[in-house]
Amino acid sequence: MELIQKTAAQLHRLLRDREITAAEITDAVFAQIAACEPQVQSYLALTEESARKTAALVDKKLAAGEELPPLAGIPIAIKDNLCTEGVTTTCASKMLYNFVPPYSATVVKKVEENLLPITGKVNLDEFAMGSSCENSHFQKTHNPHDLSRVPGGSSGGSAASVAAGEAVLALGSDTGGSIRQPASFCGIVGLKPTYGAVSRYGLVAFASSLDQVGPMARSCEDTAMLFSAISGADEMDATSCDRGHRADYRDYLARDVKGMTIGIPKEYFGEGIDEEVSAAVMQAAEVFRSLGAQVKEVSLPSSPHALSAYYIISSAEASSNLARFDGVKYGYRSEHYQNLQEMYVNTRTEGFGAEVKRRIMLGTYVLSSGYFDAYYKKGKAFQSALCAEFDACFADCDFLLTPTVPQTAFKLGENVDDPVKMYKSDICTVPVNIAGLPALAMPCGRDSQGLPIGMQLIGPHFGEDVLLSAGHRYEQATGHQFTVPAIASK
Repeated sequence: MELIQKTAAQLHRLLRDREITAAEITDAVFAQIAACEPQVQSYLALTEESARKTAALVDKKLAAGEELPPLAGIPIAIKDNLCTEGVTTTCASKMLYNFVPPYSATVVKKVEENLLPITGKVNLDEFAMGSSCENSHFQKTHNPHDLSRVPGGSSGGSAASVAAGEAVLALGSDTGGSIRQPASFCGIVGLKPTYGAVSRYGLVAFASSLDQVGPMARSCEDTAMLFSAISGADEMDATSCDRGHRADYRDYLARDVKGMTIGIPKEYFGEGIDEEVSAAVMQAAEVFRSLGAQVKEVSLPSSPHALSAYYIISSAEASSNLARFDGVKYGYRSEHYQNLQEMYVNTRTEGFGAEVKRRIMLGTYVLSSGYFDAYYKKGKAFQSALCAEFDACFADCDFLLTPTVPQTAFKLGENVDDPVKMYKSDICTVPVNIAGLPALAMPCGRDSQGLPIGMQLIGPHFGEDVLLSAGHRYEQATGHQFTVPAIASK
């Protein structure tokens, strides 16, 4: 029995029926980490001792006949921009190379309360700024489907760990596509929840009005299980709420798509979208049509401008959020300075990578007194216009269907010297963050090179139940079944 090939839901059922133990699952995952990590390089820190203690506790409770949460005993990886008490949280940056938080993020506490063994902290683009996981200060993560290619970003370590069987589940964060794009590249499922559906307390902020923590998993059922565990209001995060919250989103997976209306935004299938990607997504639309859904073309005319607005808004907020990293309170401090001003300048110069500096400078520029009205104010006005266009679509549609990324995973190093080309990989995902909507990325085929192709289901605010049920129906109709890529075991 290959435990690393199983979904979380399958492992839960095996645990419930006493056919396996939590310790055996954890052993299998750490054995896979030992075998694959030299090639994949998804982890920045392992927490094997605490993971095994949690697994042992789960087995003890099961033996005593106690009722346990559905995900108890299922190993999970944590993106390294989520604070973990007593374990380094580096954001893949030299600036925080030695930072050990005195508290845990709310989502991490919820994971611990649900008795999931935490396998470790996984790699990302520095401070979650990037689309390839190549901006990490520590290492470059590789795509398990083709080790010469990127896993996507910024949650590349989260996606790669799940795809390679080095974790069953993972937590990521999504500011402009950072859960959905790597999920697409690595052939797994990733959910960017509605803004406010999951607490951001303990997430190291990039762009506070856009950031959202979300689940990454092997199936829509797994995603529903993890989303159920981490969602809901939190008194430590004033932007979080219980609106639309369900105790168990699996209750909605049996919902039929028959009678639903699916919108296909024409702007998402134009120039720049790879033909194989477009064809795979349109074929998925036909699957939904065969299940009884109505498919219609819709328009989001502002979408082509979303990327520009996103980089104005997100960089402005990053400029403000990252001002706290100055070498005074915690983290890296330069050894070369003669006064306080030099200490600030040298610490930030040496501690931040090129991409982070680029966004801080852009954000400072658009917030400056001479350019605030010309850039940032217009970006926020665009945000209102885009939200109105989405609302108009959802007046007639249950959800929208688009590509997740314009192309499949590109080669390591291919776009690293061309920031604009790298930014364009987010063109299908950033409108969702600007509007604060939920979106689900999931596999819908492979290209001619055997690389995963992902589709994106976009729903109205707090419409995660619709997305998860539609995605689950698609998996059932197509016979989708998670398989660890063979290359990850070579």
